[in-house]
Parts: sequence; C-alpha cells; structure tokens
Amino acid sequence: MRRHQLLTILFVLLTWVFAPSALADHAIAMHGKPLYPADFDHFNYVNPQAPKGGTIRYGATGSFDSLNPFIVSGTSVIGLREHVFESLMARGYDEAFTLYGLLADSVELSPDRDWVTFHINPKARFSDGVPVTVDDVIYSLETLRDKGRPLYKTYYSKVVAMERPSPGSVKLIFGPDGDREIPLIIGLMPILPKHIYEKRNFDKSSYETAVGSGPYVVDKVDSGSRITYRRNKDYWGADLPVNRGQNNFDLVIYDYYRDSNASFEAFKAGLYDARPEDDPGRWTTGYDIPAVRDGRIRQSEFKSGMPSGMHALVFNTRHGPLADQSIRKALTLLFDFEWVNKTLYHGVYVRTQSFFDNSALSSHGVTADAEERRLLKPFPDAVSPDIMAHGYEAPVGDPKGQNRANRSRAIALLKIAGYELRDGKMVSAKSNVPLTFEILVATPDDERLALVYASMVRRIGVDIKVRNVDPSQYQKRRDNYQYDMIFNDWFASLSPGNEQSFYWGSEAADVPGTRNYMGAKSPAIDAMIEALLAARDRAAFESAVRALDRVLMSQDYVIPLFHQPTQWVALWNRVKTPDTTSLYGYRSTAWWIDPGK
Repeated sequence: MRRHQLLTILFVLLTWVFAPSALADHAIAMHGKPLYPADFDHFNYVNPQAPKGGTIRYGATGSFDSLNPFIVSGTSVIGLREHVFESLMARGYDEAFTLYGLLADSVELSPDRDWVTFHINPKARFSDGVPVTVDDVIYSLETLRDKGRPLYKTYYSKVVAMERPSPGSVKLIFGPDGDREIPLIIGLMPILPKHIYEKRNFDKSSYETAVGSGPYVVDKVDSGSRITYRRNKDYWGADLPVNRGQNNFDLVIYDYYRDSNASFEAFKAGLYDARPEDDPGRWTTGYDIPAVRDGRIRQSEFKSGMPSGMHALVFNTRHGPLADQSIRKALTLLFDFEWVNKTLYHGVYVRTQSFFDNSALSSHGVTADAEERRLLKPFPDAVSPDIMAHGYEAPVGDPKGQNRANRSRAIALLKIAGYELRDGKMVSAKSNVPLTFEILVATPDDERLALVYASMVRRIGVDIKVRNVDPSQYQKRRDNYQYDMIFNDWFASLSPGNEQSFYWGSEAADVPGTRNYMGAKSPAIDAMIEALLAARDRAAFESAVRALDRVLMSQDYVIPLFHQPTQWVALWNRVKTPDTTSLYGYRSTAWWIDPGK
C-alpha cells in the first residue's frame, strides 16, 4: 500500500476517534453567522403572498441534445438544475455564502470543518413519490465524482469516508486536502434518485426524462427547440421557508431560437415574457417600440451587490512572445476603452479594474492592509508597488480615438522587450521577425471588438489577425490552449473558493479543459488561494481575496474590458417582481404572473 494511502487511512481513523461533538443547526455560513434564524418564514427578497399560476416563457439561443446537465457529453437543456434537481441545502441570496435546510433539514459541522453530517428531511420525496434517502446521497456523490464534469471530481474527491450515524443521516469525512468551503460545496451537491439513474448509462447524453425532487417536472420536450416544465402539485417542499414565495408559475417554458436577433424579434412579438439583455445598443435604442412606449413592456434595471467578474481579452502566456510581460503591458496600453465605449457601446459600460470589481473583495482603489502585506511578504516581486498602494488602474484612452500617449508608452515597452519599428512594422531587433498574434473568436460580437482592437494595435506596426471559427472548433482549441488570445468571462461571487484553483492555480495550467486560459503558474497565486480557503473569519477572507486580486492584476495576464453597471431585463407587464432585490440581483424564481393579465 502506498504511503499517501496509509496517511489518508490514519487521518480518517483519527478523525473518527477524536471528532468533537457538534450540534445540529438549520444553516451553514461560510463566515460568521447565518442572517436568518431557525424559525424564519421566508427570504427577504421574495413576496410570500405571490399568487401561484400562469405560464412564463423564456427565450434561449442555440439548441440542446441532452437532459443530463451533469456530464461533459452533449449540450444540456436549460433549467434542469434550477427546476428539477435539488441539493441538500438551499442558498440564501442576500448573504455572501450561507445555506439553509432543503433536502436536509439540519446539519452538524465539526469546529475544524473536517466532517459534516446532513440529516435528511423525512418528508423529502422525488417527483415519483419515492423518499429521498442516504443511499441517494451516497450514490449521487460517487456518480458525479466518477462520471460527472471534471469540477465534480475535483470537489467530491475530498470526501474520504462516509458514515450513517442513523438511518436518515449521512456523515461525510474530508481528507487532509479538504478546506473550510468543502462542507458548503457538498451541501449544494445535486441529489439524484438512485433507483432511476443506476439503471441508466449516466455518462452518455440522451433524452431520457430527468427525474429529481424539485418543484417542477419535465412536462414536454421538443427535440432541440423547446422544453416545458410543469409545477409538481405534489411537490414535497412547497411550504419550506426557503421556497415560500418562489416557484410560482404553473408552467415554465424555454423556447430556443437560432440566434440573438431571432430571439429579440420573438420577444418583441410577445412570444416569450422575459429577456435579460446584455447588448448595450439594443438596450439603449432597440426597445423604442410601441409595446414599450405604451407600457406593455417595461425595461427594468436591478442593482446587484455581486462582484462584476472579469470580461477580458486573455493572453496565452504559453505561446512565444506573450510570455514576456512587457509585451503584454504594451498590448494593454493600446486598447482604448474610452473610444470603444463611446463608439460601440453608447457609453453605458464601466471599465473593469479588478477580478472582483464592485465589491469589498476588489483591490481597486484600496491600499493593501496589514494582513495582505503579511500574506504577500514571501513573494516580494509578485505585486507591483502601485497596485500594492492603490490597486490596478486601467490606462485611460482618448474618446476621440487618438490615444497617442499610450502608443508612445507601448512602443517604449516593446523596445525593452527587444522590438523596434522598421518600415512600419514592429520586428525583433535581433532576428527581424515581425511581432504578430492571432485572436481566436467564435461570435460576431467578439469578432467586431477584436477587429477594432487589431486596428488599434496595427498603428504601431504589430500585426494581429482575427480568426473566426465554428463553436465546436473554438471549444476544442480553447480546451487545449491552442490560441494566442481569446475573450473570456470569469464569473465572480462574494465567496470565491475552490474554483479559484481551477481558474488560475499552477496545477490547472497544464490540464486541458480548465479555466486557467492564461497559463498562470505562480507560487504567489497558489498561496493566496490557500489563504482564502483557510480563512476563518470574513475580514481575513477578504484580505486574502484582495491579495489574490493584486497578484493577478500585477501580472498583466489579461486586458480588462468592461461590465454593465446594473442588470438589464425587459419584461412583459404581466410578469411581476418583488419590491426587494437580493444581494445577488434579481431572482426569477420569485417572480409571478399578474392574475388579472
């Protein structure tokens, strides 16, 4: 037996013997205490008196060929995870990261978070009436770990043992590579009915009807074009506090359209009811239509307390000259946001200055505190003095498109990297080889912005080519890091955790299919991720995340682009929304249909 296996077994035995006692509670908070007490009635961002009934229709683009959202194979239909499959606990969306009882009505957690026990609600049922049991929990963990998406394996492999303290309880014990977030990740694990899925070929995409314990069941599937969910009149959890005021529609329908333009035309014609919008041109001018002018459609803006995330043009540091930070800095200077925002996007976007903009996790405009400096002290070259002092400041361009000062600075940086202008081309001073890159794109919007940026860069003799490929080829090349530059969006939450290793941890850099698209390999990044996972209070956690942000921004891995200041949603007026918006923004599960319309 291998040494690490013996150590793991020893760790588990010691955990069993010396495990401290814990009291069952109604909730788990990542840091601090839950906002809602055990006897709470409903979340603040719902209307508990919302009427039930009616049909809501949504639009989607593309197509689907699978009713299994948990595997790599196939393209899964929208809505299964939200409507059909439940987890042990439910997230509260006006807190950073807190879970409340759902399939598990209570939870026990050791002080060191090296084990967690979930007590299954005896009322919990799958949609076919079969009770949810510990067997289903164990089956779900093992199946998702072994056959699900790579992220499930990363998370669920940290469970080294499972016990049954009672017929309705399951205790999960974590190995030495566990962390303080993993009990919450397990709490959000989707629970599959073993009696259904053990008879299926789980890792193959198919149209076999999805079966879960959630508030809706799959009612009808039109292959690749539509799915209809029907509210389960016998849903076991309808009266739970986490569900009160939610899941109000009798039918939820997703219609698929060829592209965004076709979808928008369908929305204007009243073929579906709610349209989240991310096109600034369409939002500012496209809704000048009779239905908006006469009040049948309203344009709603929802304020979110969520970090903006990072929408960026990404440098692949695995490829040639882009390994040189001076070149990456120079190329960043050449992106003129002020002109792009005014000319292409009606001036509605905000420049992104951090991987966690719009939150206390952002280092932008903030001086490093004592805890950040302590964490970063072993890595004196990881963060630039300016970013340590006040965070990243994006270069300011020229709304008129001249951007002369930044072009001069870019040329100076390229000279440091060994390049110079000869006959209008930027070439290596030693080899005379031109400096050239390719931006890989797969959508018209990305292609348009890439072409604009390429024209900006060519002004100093750097040749950037834009290659538009079909989505399947794009996905393959992105997964295998076969590109110089791509666009990417990294989602950010108020409680970043294990996924940060998947985004930019050193081990992820050489593993196909991760989101470390820049190829970051930095001991400082790895250490900051470890620190945020180990943090025991919110203050230490925020310091660790800001320190991580400073390292990422100091390395010039990306050209930060822009984000919306609010969430944009167009709604036909029969759709009503609660007066209070959650910390995470709007929650469509809390909407309802006006009975009079």
